[in-house]
Amino acid sequence: MVETTGGFTSEGLALEASTLILPSLTQAEAIEIGEIAKGIGLERSHPIAIEVRLKEWIVFHVSLPGSTPVNDAWIARKARVTMATGHSTMYERVLAEEQGINWYEKNGMPEETHAIHGGSLALNVTGLGFTGILLISGLPQVQDHLLGVEIIAEFLARKGELS
Repeated sequence: MVETTGGFTSEGLALEASTLILPSLTQAEAIEIGEIAKGIGLERSHPIAIEVRLKEWIVFHVSLPGSTPVNDAWIARKARVTMATGHSTMYERVLAEEQGINWYEKNGMPEETHAIHGGSLALNVTGLGFTGILLISGLPQVQDHLLGVEIIAEFLARKGELS
């Protein structure tokens, strides 16, 4: 069987999420996260689509060269998972694999409209919890997830919240 989840564990992904808590998330800050993602994507010539949401409100979207409308469909499917669970799609995928369950059947959410593929990361704010979503589509799912982590870490570093 081909390893598709980067050797992640649900425990490790939960710990990762707990270290990426934002001090706040305004519309301007959501756009700033999107701009960081866009800059990294362009610098590395990644063929990705990027979206940042405040819950269901799309406040930033860009489709970089090489991405296609298919990436937007993936973003929509990944976003539905994070909206429903408050967790990253990679966390949901890894947890389902660890439990040996069919995530879609257990949650009553069809695969046609939901995707537990890496690249959707919950944006959590201190004292508020789940407030937004960073979405990336276009790389293999582990790379989509890792890029999202890098982007959030860069945003926190710029705010002086992460060294």
